Amino acid sequence: MSRFRFLPAFVLSGVASAMPLAAQPRQAQPRPFPIDTASITTIHAAFKSGRLTCRALVTRYLARIDSLDRKGPAINAIVTVNPQALATAELLDATYAARGPVGPLHCIPLIVKDNFETLGLQTSGGSLALEGWKPPQDATMVRLVKDAGAIVLAKSNLAEWAFTPYETVSSILPGYTRNPYALDRVTAGSSGGTAAAVAAGFGTLGLGTDTGNSIRGPSSHQALVGIRSTMGLTSRAGVIPLNESADVAGPMARSVADAVAVFDVVAHSDPADTVTSQADNRRAARYTDALQRGALKGARIGVLRQAYERPGLDAEVTAVFERAIADLRKAGAIVLDTVRVDSLDVIQRRQQGGCNRFKADLERYLAARAPNAPIKTIDDIIRSRRFHPTVEQRLRDAATATTPPEQTPGCQSREQVRAAVRVAVTTLMDSLRLDAMIYPTWGNPPRLIGDLNTPHGDNSQLFSPTTGFPAITVPMGYTRGGVLPAGISFFGRAWSEYRLIQLVYDYEQSTKHWKKPSYRVSVGG
Repeated sequence: MSRFRFLPAFVLSGVASAMPLAAQPRQAQPRPFPIDTASITTIHAAFKSGRLTCRALVTRYLARIDSLDRKGPAINAIVTVNPQALATAELLDATYAARGPVGPLHCIPLIVKDNFETLGLQTSGGSLALEGWKPPQDATMVRLVKDAGAIVLAKSNLAEWAFTPYETVSSILPGYTRNPYALDRVTAGSSGGTAAAVAAGFGTLGLGTDTGNSIRGPSSHQALVGIRSTMGLTSRAGVIPLNESADVAGPMARSVADAVAVFDVVAHSDPADTVTSQADNRRAARYTDALQRGALKGARIGVLRQAYERPGLDAEVTAVFERAIADLRKAGAIVLDTVRVDSLDVIQRRQQGGCNRFKADLERYLAARAPNAPIKTIDDIIRSRRFHPTVEQRLRDAATATTPPEQTPGCQSREQVRAAVRVAVTTLMDSLRLDAMIYPTWGNPPRLIGDLNTPHGDNSQLFSPTTGFPAITVPMGYTRGGVLPAGISFFGRAWSEYRLIQLVYDYEQSTKHWKKPSYRVSVGG
């Protein structure tokens, strides 16, 4: 027992000052900067205070990737690390010393899905058929974040060719990408590598793509915020396509504020992607202005049970979602318990014939990159045998398409159905004066790796991809003893991102559900 234990504080103070220098308590060392929970705001504050340099930050992230991605929990999310990351960081430090930050994302380390073209780095689409391919330019979205000061730290794994939303496995990287919250669970797909890397603290932010659910599903599975914008608000130029009628690219982050900071940078028109022609006219002046408390008070929100109530719906996810509804009401929202697009079934029955755009969209993309691209056709991929066995049938099915999608009756029918669903959704929201509709992003917890039999619970393939309207997922809690993340989606009208951001930010700040991953094996089904 210390002989000073029971002395008054003022006496202890005097004792300490009278102690010999060698006996003085050692001053506490500054705590290392917490990169696994870092945000844009905390990083920039550390730069300003002199606590941190860009080079030191990047060095620590690279060390974290080295210690956790192949070793330790072996997340298996990173395909390649940028060998120029430290050199870029040193240049940014020099610029900062001379004239301050270069932009709103100054030295923010990003994880980029490996279907975005990145200058000087391999872009594989998850396939060995594109192994080693280094495009001579950045995708538009990558260029925009770089111009804003961000560093592409690494390229992340994806479901090969972005084919599946259910798991992240490819031929470019052996093995499955693991969920940091439960190492025996899937990350969803196809942007599961980006989600796992951001959740594990390998980078501050990430870029993903979403054709059916590939930003929102992995974000839900890994307690992230994921934004799928209105079709045409962000550019896909330089992104390997899956289905250009539905492909959208966007940010994934640990907080709404960080996701929106990236979104503000990338939401612009781009001559290289004609679908974005109206983006500059329709975007908000500053999406970051939406990050204010109180937006839920008086907001009218409808529960879109049509999106998620089906056989196999998990009871724990339902319970977490019902608590989220209660939290929205507590924050002042007017929540309509059930809203329904009554004409949806009739509209969907109008679909006549199939529509497989992958061959046409990919081959047009590759032709535009000749002679740089190492392959030119789907048949080249099949003949190469350089792909994961699970995608072979998808490739063979795509290869049978012989008519351009614009001339295919099934694709023409699909566009008519999509237009009708857009009208029906807008009419419903207008009639009820709704600001947004909500549903669980997934109706079931993340599956065990390798399990394709239990219900997957994907609720996001229909409404946002079909209409082209925006949806944002944000953490709403955890299931299975507080281990497995679950997300809630806010879905809105075309070009309503600003309003959705207001709502999800207020919900996030009211509930504070995000927590660090556990890196352990899960328990239970």
